[in-house]
Amino acid sequence: MKIVLVNRYFFPDQSATSRVISSIAFSLAQRGFQVVAVASREIHNQPGSYLSADETINGVQVKRLASARHGRRGLVRRSADYVLFHVLAFLWLLRNVSAADIAVVCTDPPLLSVTSSIAIRLRKAVMVNWIMDLFPETAIELGFFKRWPWMGQWVARLRDRSLGSPGITVCPTGRMAEYLRHQGVPRNRLAVMHHCSDAEEIYPVSADINSLRARWGLRDTFVIGYSGNFGRAHEFSTIIGAAERLKHRSDIRFLLIGGGHQHAAVMESARSRDLDNVIFKPLQPVSDLAESLCVADVHLISLRPELEHCIIPSKFYGILAAGRPSIFIGDPDGEVPRALAAHACGQSIMIGADGALATLIEELRDNPHTCTRMGEAARRLMVAEYSRDQAADAWCALIWRLQNAHQLKTSIAQEISP
Repeated sequence: MKIVLVNRYFFPDQSATSRVISSIAFSLAQRGFQVVAVASREIHNQPGSYLSADETINGVQVKRLASARHGRRGLVRRSADYVLFHVLAFLWLLRNVSAADIAVVCTDPPLLSVTSSIAIRLRKAVMVNWIMDLFPETAIELGFFKRWPWMGQWVARLRDRSLGSPGITVCPTGRMAEYLRHQGVPRNRLAVMHHCSDAEEIYPVSADINSLRARWGLRDTFVIGYSGNFGRAHEFSTIIGAAERLKHRSDIRFLLIGGGHQHAAVMESARSRDLDNVIFKPLQPVSDLAESLCVADVHLISLRPELEHCIIPSKFYGILAAGRPSIFIGDPDGEVPRALAAHACGQSIMIGADGALATLIEELRDNPHTCTRMGEAARRLMVAEYSRDQAADAWCALIWRLQNAHQLKTSIAQEISP
C-alpha cells in the first residue's frame, strides 16, 4: 500500500496548503508509510521557478508534473495551469495508482477531486478528499458567479458527485463538515481533521533576542502583526482604521508581512492616510519563521463572515505555536473566535469595529501581563490540540481504518463472485 497526496504545491513551496500537506506527508513517511506526493514543478508566487521532476524529500517520493509556468498572473493564464495540472494528474493516477492504495486529493487547483475521482475509481483505489478551501462556495460568496449563478450550482453538483467516491471527505472544521452533511454527504463519510503546527519549527522567541525585531527597529515598541496572504477572503479596512486611530501612539506599530491580491490596495490605503505607524515586509524565509511570527506582540486574523463554512485561516496555528495572542476580525461565533474564547488566548471583534480594535490594542499594550498570559495559553493550546504529532496520529488512524474497510469489502466481493 502507498499513500498518494495530490496537490499543486509541495515542499519546498511555502504556501499555506503546501505547508500543511508537506508536514503530514513527512510525518507519515517517518512512521513507515510509503508516501508519494504529486505536485507541479512551480513554486507559489515565483513565476519561472522550475523544480526537479522526481526526487525524494524526508522519505517522501515527490513526482512533479509539467507546468505552463504561468504562475498566478491573470485569470486566463492561471486557468490554463489549472487545466494542465488536472489532465496530467489524472493521467499519472491512472498509470500509477493500484487497488491497494489510498489517494489523498486536495483542493488546489479547484475541483481536483472531480477529475481525480474518475481515475481513482477506475483503479479501484480509496480516495480521501482533503478539503482545505470549499469550492465553488468560496467563489460564489466572493461574487465570481454573480452573472452566472447556474454555473456555480452546476460546479457544486460536480464536486458533490466526486465526494461519493469510495473513501472519505476530510474537513478542517466542524462547520465545514456540517455544511457538507446538509449538502447530502453522509455523516459516516465525513471526518474533521484540524490543521496543525510544528512545535520545533515555530516556537516562542523573546523580544530581547529577536534579531528581526532589532533589524526592523521595533525593539522598544508594541507590535501588532499580520502575517500571510492578503487574499480576497480577508478584511483589512478595520485594521487600517485602527492604525489611523492609533497614529498618535508612537509606542504602537502595525507590521504587515506577506503579499497577495489585496496587498497593493492595503499599501495604498496606508500611504494615502499617511500612516507612518504601518510597516510592510515581504514573507520571510522559512528558516526565519519563528522569529518573524514572534516580532509581533499580538497577531491579527481576519475572515469574512460569509466564508466561515468555507475556509479556516491556517495562520492561526502558527500564531499559537509562536506563543502569541490573536485578535480575530470577523464572525464572533466562528471557529477561531470560539477557540480563542475557550482557551483565553485572544479576543474577537466585528468587521468595521476599528474603534473597538484600537481600544483593545491599547488595553493590551498597557497590560503586558495579560498579553503574556494569553500568549502562554496559545502555546499550551497548540501543544495540547494542534501539534504535528497529534495530527499525524489522527491521519494514521484514518488510513488504517480506510485500509481495513477496503480490504474487507474486497474480500467479500471475491467470496461472492462466481
